[in-house]
Amino acid sequence: MSAAEPPRGGNSAPPGQRSGDSRKRVDHASAAMARHTDVFDYEQARYNMVEQQIRPWDVLDQRVLDLLFAVKREDFVAPACRSLAFADLELPLPNGSRMWTPKMEARVIQELMLQPNDRVLEIGTGSGYLSALLASETADVTSVEIDESTAADARTKLSRLGFSNVRVEVGDGARGFGSETHDVIVLTGSTPLLPERFFEQLAQGGRLFAVVGELPVMTARLVRLDASRGKVATDLFETVVAPLENALTPARFEF
Repeated sequence: MSAAEPPRGGNSAPPGQRSGDSRKRVDHASAAMARHTDVFDYEQARYNMVEQQIRPWDVLDQRVLDLLFAVKREDFVAPACRSLAFADLELPLPNGSRMWTPKMEARVIQELMLQPNDRVLEIGTGSGYLSALLASETADVTSVEIDESTAADARTKLSRLGFSNVRVEVGDGARGFGSETHDVIVLTGSTPLLPERFFEQLAQGGRLFAVVGELPVMTARLVRLDASRGKVATDLFETVVAPLENALTPARFEF
């Protein structure tokens, strides 16, 4: 059979019909491609977040960078904000508080130098995302949230995602919480003054992170307890974070 000779037998269609079928196939493929491009590419957005926000903020520890790919930030934000989960924004939470920016979360995790046997106290659960990051690198996390509905929402997310080593408690932790000691303490809201109670709850060699100060100047501070329980403070960067409810404030003098 020559190349120009039409095939014998079978159900060959007239040329016009074959052309119409081809056009239909092209239309279907174009529609499928259009639907595909409408789907938000979370992994690409996550990669862009790491490369464009996290690394430029001096977060270079590969263990921390890998953690940001492993713990899915979009699982902890409101459904309407999922496509903004990787933006350099403080995303709102239903109770009026806000998440930290991704770069701040990553920088704090790096600075704390978390160890597998660390016991962590987190003051201010919020979305539960930072709790999940902490829990991924440590033995256990106690997270304290003053707003009951926010605590319940975070507890549900963490349980659903398999973070069994996080305990979310409802309470006021702005000036300390419970009687246990911890290797790491993280305050997610700012505090004008750091209550001494936190250092009483910090184990020897422990690390505490807090944003200290009032508007317009606040400082992200890491404090370590040395072998003699002396405080070694390092100011990391300036930032502005909403204060913890009932945070310790300086005495106000009235004249």
